[in-house]
Parts: sequence; structure tokens; C-alpha cells
Amino acid sequence: MGKFTDDTAVHKISDNQFATEFQRGWRIGQVPNGGYTIAIIGRALREALPHRDPLSINAFYLAPTTLGPAEIVIEPLKLGRGTSFASASLWQSGELKVRATAAYTDQGRLEGADWLNSAPPEAPSFADCAAPSAAVLEIHQNIEMRFVAGQEVFQGAEPPGTGEFIAWLQHTDGADLDTIDLLMMADVMPPPAFTLFGPYGWVPTIELTVQVRGVPAPGPLLGRHKSRHLSKGIIEVDGDFWDSEGQLVALSRQMMKVRLPKEPQTTPFS
Repeated sequence: MGKFTDDTAVHKISDNQFATEFQRGWRIGQVPNGGYTIAIIGRALREALPHRDPLSINAFYLAPTTLGPAEIVIEPLKLGRGTSFASASLWQSGELKVRATAAYTDQGRLEGADWLNSAPPEAPSFADCAAPSAAVLEIHQNIEMRFVAGQEVFQGAEPPGTGEFIAWLQHTDGADLDTIDLLMMADVMPPPAFTLFGPYGWVPTIELTVQVRGVPAPGPLLGRHKSRHLSKGIIEVDGDFWDSEGQLVALSRQMMKVRLPKEPQTTPFS
């Protein structure tokens, strides 16, 4: 248990209706992080469905969320023995802000063959990576990010053009990660577009999908965000996330808009 669990809490109004409140400490600028938002929805789905763990969740961000109260309405689609399906709508001040669909399961009961065609990024240990000197954004008060690759764009260097960030991630209060935490961690790294143009501009998420592959072992998470294609201001971001024991625990894909300012800005993150 930790601050993240408290700040993503939902309260049951009826079987498929939940109240929540967006808390300070999880914003990018003035807007709550998209991963924090999908984690709140994920918490409501856990309460509404007979299975506790997200298997896959897909969210469309129709409008920015804000601090304060919100309501989540769940529509169960199918309640199976091993997998449950549902949609979820998050409302604030009478406006639909996020619409999600999800499949839930119990990760501890999954059995079957394993095959990996990739490996965790090569990286120094968490302890050997430099800790951030200060919280750059509000969310960094609660998430510690230790860069492995891409950090030079925040140190005045020429953008490397790699389309990739790699970093260790953990809660600043040391709380262990649960499968709901993975929904947020999938969206806390900077947009890879920063390695193309520098750390400025506005890069809002249109759609985010997170697939959960396992319950993380205690300790930090190693994440990699990679973009390959930017066309007409639209970029995709693929993520893979590995726990402290080298187990693949989550995959993600986002669609984002890249909106560059006419004049370079000094804001380090969008």
C-alpha cells in the first residue's frame, strides 16, 4: 500500500458506478497523467468484475481530466470463467472524458507456453543510475525516473534522433508495484518525440493500450518507449516493461499528436 493506491481509490455507488477524485501529485503541467487516469479506471474495473487483474485495457482520451471529483460507469460485456470483459466511461462535470474497454483475468492463474523474441534493454542496475536531482514535473514527486537512454535531451545536448527513452521507474515512497500500477507506469516516460525535436512542444495522447503479462516482482521497473514513425503530426509509441527479475510484465502502445511551438520552449516535458 502507498500513496498511489490511496490516490487511485474508487468508492462504490452501485454495482457498476463508482466515485473517485483526481489528486494532486500526478500531473503533467496542469493535466493529470494519462496513465494515472487509466489506472483509476482500472481500479474501478477491478471492483466491478470477478477478476482482479487487467489483461488488456484500451482507452481513448476525449478531453483532458482535471483535479477533483469524477464518476466512472462500468458496462459489463461478458463475465467468463477465466476472463471478463467490460467497457468503462469516466465523467467529470457532466462531460465524458475517457472511454475504455478492457479484458480482466487473474494473472496468478494463467498457465501456458512462453516465448520471447526480445530481451530487456541493456542497462546498468537501478542503483548504478543517477537519481534525479529534483522533481521536474509534479508527477516526479511520486515517481522516481532514472534514465538509461535519452536523458541528454534534457541536458542541453542536440536531440539524438533515436526515438527512444529507457528508464528505471519506481514509486518514490518505495511501494511495490501491482498490476494496476503498470497501467500508470506505461505512460510516465517522456514522449520519444523529444529525442527528435528537443524537450518542448505539446504531445497529447489520443489512445493508449496496455497489455499486462505478469505481476511485477518487488523492486523498480525497467521501461522502454520507442517510436518509429511520425507522419502528419501523428506518432506511435511502443513500450515494453520488465520487472526487477527480468520478467516481461507489460506492453503498451500509444497514439500521440506532436504539436511543436513556433518558438522553442524551455519546458522540459510536455
